[in-house]
Amino acid sequence: MKKQVLSRILICAVAFSALFVQSCRDVQPEASLANAHSFDNKVYLKWNDLFLQVDRYAKGYRPGPTPRALGYLGLSAYEIAVPGIPENNSLENMFAGLALPEPQADVEYHFPAAINESYYYLMRRFFYHMESDTKLEARAAFEQIDRLHTELYEAYKAESDPAVFERSIAWGQSVAQAVYEFESTDAYGHNAFLDPQPTSYVPPAAPGLWQPTFPDYGRAVFPYWGKVRTFALRDADKIGRKPIPYSENPESLFYTQGEEVYNTVNFINNPGTNPDDIALAQDLKAIAFFWSDDILNLTFSPPARLVAIANQIIKAEDSDLAESAELYGKMGLALSDCGVAIWNTKYIYNVERPASYIRRVMPQQFPDASNWKSLLINTNNGVEGITPAFPAYPSGHSGFGGCGSKILSAFFEYNAKHPGTYTFTDGCHQGRTDFFGSDARTYSSFAQAGAQNALSRIPLGVHFRMDCDEGVRMGEVAAQRVLELPWKK
Repeated sequence: MKKQVLSRILICAVAFSALFVQSCRDVQPEASLANAHSFDNKVYLKWNDLFLQVDRYAKGYRPGPTPRALGYLGLSAYEIAVPGIPENNSLENMFAGLALPEPQADVEYHFPAAINESYYYLMRRFFYHMESDTKLEARAAFEQIDRLHTELYEAYKAESDPAVFERSIAWGQSVAQAVYEFESTDAYGHNAFLDPQPTSYVPPAAPGLWQPTFPDYGRAVFPYWGKVRTFALRDADKIGRKPIPYSENPESLFYTQGEEVYNTVNFINNPGTNPDDIALAQDLKAIAFFWSDDILNLTFSPPARLVAIANQIIKAEDSDLAESAELYGKMGLALSDCGVAIWNTKYIYNVERPASYIRRVMPQQFPDASNWKSLLINTNNGVEGITPAFPAYPSGHSGFGGCGSKILSAFFEYNAKHPGTYTFTDGCHQGRTDFFGSDARTYSSFAQAGAQNALSRIPLGVHFRMDCDEGVRMGEVAAQRVLELPWKK
C-alpha cells in the first residue's frame, strides 16, 4: 500500500514538473534577440564595394543622386540592425512621413540576411535604368546586384535556422519597402537621375555669374537639387556664406583667387628645369588627379569616394555589423544632406568657374590667358580642359570631403582605441595604370585627407580657393547635424 501511495506521489510530482516546465516555456521568448555585434561586416563591405562599381557607370547620378542613394541605403540597413544594437535608438521618429514596420519582440533575427535583402531591394530600384543601358559595362555592373544577393542569400541560409532565416528575409524586405515608399514621396529627389540637366532651367546672365562653360558648354546639372529633402540639416544650414565680391580689378581679392588658379595650372604644365620645382609640379598634378573622380565610366563619383575610404577603414579595423550599420548610416545621411546644401548654395550665388573668368578677364594682364584651360580630361570623348557643368561656389568635392572626413573622425579618432588622430593609406586607385597612376597616399588624419581632397580642385583648375574653403565648412556642418541625431540611448 505504501509503495502504491509513493508511486502515485512520484507520478504526480513528475506530471507537475512537466506542466511547470511547459508553463515556463509558454512565457519565455522564442529565442534571445541576437546582438548585432555578434555578426561580422561582410554584408556591408560586399554591398558597398559593389555600390562603387555600379556608381562608376550610373548615368545621371553625379553628383546628387549618389549621396542620396547612400542616405536611404544606410538608413534602411541601420533600421534593420538597430533592434540588435542595445545601446542605439531607431531614428524613425526623426523623419516625418517615415512609417517602419515593427520587429517581432523577443525573437531572433539573422541581421546580415535581412540587410542583404534591403540592399538588394533598394539597389535594383535606385539603378533600374542601368539594366537597359547601351554601355555593356553598365549592364554588367547592374547584373552584379542579382549575383551578390544570391551569393549572400545562399551563404546566410546555410548558416541559419530555417525559421530565423525566413523571418529575417521578411524583416529586411519590409523595412526596405517602407524606406523606399518614404523616398518616393520626395518629388525633387525621386528618380531625378532621369533628367539631370533640365531644359527648364535658364541660368541668370551677368558679369561673374555662371554660364555653360568652355569647352563643352554643358547645360546646368541638377539646378533644383537644393529642394531635395534633407535628413538633419536646418534650413539656415542650406545657404552658404556669401562669396568674395565679384571684381575684375587686378588688385581685388576675387582677381587674386583667379590668378592663383591660373598660375598653379601653368606651373604644373611648365615647371621649368629646377628639380624641386619639377617634383612639386608632379606632386600637385598627382594630387589633382588622385582626388578627381569626376568622369563617368572612369571611377566612382566624388561622394562615393568617401565610402571607398570607409570600406578600407572598416576592413582594417574589423568593425562588427553593429558598428558598420552606424557608420554607413551616418555617412549616407551626412553626404546626402551635404549635397543638397552645396547645390542649393551653388544656384543661389551662381559664381562662374575659373576657366571662364580667366579666359574672359585676365588676358589684359596675361595675353596667353585667352587660351587657358583646366587639367581635367573627359576620357570618354577625349575633350581636354573641361569643367563640371554647374556653378563654382562652393565646391562639391570639398563639401563631400569635409563631411565624410568628419564622420570618419567622429567614429575612429579620439577614442579609447585611437586616442589621437588616425593614420591611414588611401589605396582607392592603387594598381591603376591610367589617368590616376598607381600610387596610394598616406594621411595622418581624416581631416588632412579631407583638406587635400578640397584643395586638389585648385591645381586641377576647376575651383577658386574660396569654393574649397566654404565647401569644407558646409560639409562639416552637414556631418555635425547628423552626428547630433539621437543615435545613442
